[in-house]
Amino acid sequence: MRTLYHLWLHPFSRKVRIVLNEKKLDCDLQIEKIWERRTEFLAMNPAGDVPVLVEPDGTRLANSQVICEYLEEVYPDVDLLGKDPVQRAETRRLVSWFDVKFNREVSDNLLGEKLMKRFLKLGEPHGPSIRAGHANIHYHMDYIGFLTDKRKWLAGEEFSLADIAAAAHLSAIDYIGDVPWEEHQAAHDWYARVKSRPSFKPLLEDRIPGFSPAEHYEDVDF
Repeated sequence: MRTLYHLWLHPFSRKVRIVLNEKKLDCDLQIEKIWERRTEFLAMNPAGDVPVLVEPDGTRLANSQVICEYLEEVYPDVDLLGKDPVQRAETRRLVSWFDVKFNREVSDNLLGEKLMKRFLKLGEPHGPSIRAGHANIHYHMDYIGFLTDKRKWLAGEEFSLADIAAAAHLSAIDYIGDVPWEEHQAAHDWYARVKSRPSFKPLLEDRIPGFSPAEHYEDVDF
């Protein structure tokens, strides 16, 4: 059985989960508490982070983008990158936008401070970082609106890994109720379409021990 080692509300783990679901690849999900630094897990991935995918033949893969690119090559029936080099380049550009820029400016400041510090026992949340995350998210929501005003989906006319990466980050932040949907209708409408996809439903069923989601988290018609 294919196994994915992941963590609650971890955007990069969520990205891989959605890709697996889109490609209809069965997978056993295993929560990995990375702060415990398990010897067996470190043997699989010395970096000590998630996600890590173990294929049925024993192949081990770490890093969300490495895993997603591998899945695209090995299971190409569902195309999530694009059919030509220009389209694939645009998809990869936007994946990098959310996995690097959005993660640094928003996810780290909100999820990192409000949630991960608790699990990693790194002290109290840093107020200025949280305020920066709340301020920065508006720029990214506006950018989603800008893109979807010109295209059906973020990278073009087809649902792609760009939408998956963006939604993976936003879904985790939405769990803690920190996405200002009411101020960004275009981004809201795009996310509602992603949220209604069957591949996304399992994420809406996630529950974090000791941390309940925002009231609208599961609601597709939020």
